[in-house]
Amino acid sequence: MSTIVIFGITGYAGGHIADELLQRGHHVVGVARNATQMAPREHLEVRAGSLYDSAFLTETAAGADAIVVAVRPRQSDGLELVTAVPALLGAAEAGGARLGVVGGAASLLVAEGGPRVIDAGFPQEYKAEAEAHSRVLDALNASDTIVDWFYLSPPGNFGSHNPGKKTGTFRLGTDVLIIGADGNSDISGADFATAFADEIEKPAHHQARFTLGY
Repeated sequence: MSTIVIFGITGYAGGHIADELLQRGHHVVGVARNATQMAPREHLEVRAGSLYDSAFLTETAAGADAIVVAVRPRQSDGLELVTAVPALLGAAEAGGARLGVVGGAASLLVAEGGPRVIDAGFPQEYKAEAEAHSRVLDALNASDTIVDWFYLSPPGNFGSHNPGKKTGTFRLGTDVLIIGADGNSDISGADFATAFADEIEKPAHHQARFTLGY
C-alpha cells in the first residue's frame, strides 16, 4: 500500500483519482479547502487546507509516495497554480515522492507540427484558465529538479459535463490531442483516473507530459 496525497480531492478529476486509488488498496490523504463534504471511507484521510500554504503543503506531503495536484490552475482570489510549483517540487524532493499533475488540453497540438489547441479557434472565455494550465507545464519543464514528475493532459471534452463510463480501453499519446473514430476528443472521469493511477503504480513517463483519449 502506498500513501498518496491528493490536492483537490473534491473536484471532478481529484475525486475520480481518489476512487481509483482507494479501490486499488492505497492509502489516500485527500486535501480540500472545505473537507466537510467528504464522507468517511476506509484508507481515506481528509485534511482541510491549501497547497498555497507552504507550511501545510510540506507537512501534508511528508511521508507520501506520490503527490497528486488536481486543483484549478486559477483560483477565484487570483492565485495561480504556477506560483506553487517550486513548493510542490520542494516537498516532493524532500520526501522522494513522485509528483503528478492533472493538466489541461489546450497546450496539446491539434496535429503533428502544431498549432496548439489554444491557438486554433479556442473559446475566448476559457483562454485564461487554459493559459494558466500551460504555465504550470512550462514551469515544470523549465525547473532544474530531480523530482520524477508527470503532467497528464486530458482530451478536449473532459469534465463533469461529459462523465462517461469506465471502459478500461483508451489510447495514450504525448503532445498531440487524441481524436476518436467518432471525431470527438473524449475520456470518462473513471478512465482518466485509471490512466493516472497506472502511471503512479508503474511509472512510464518521467519529467514529461502525456495525454490519452478513446
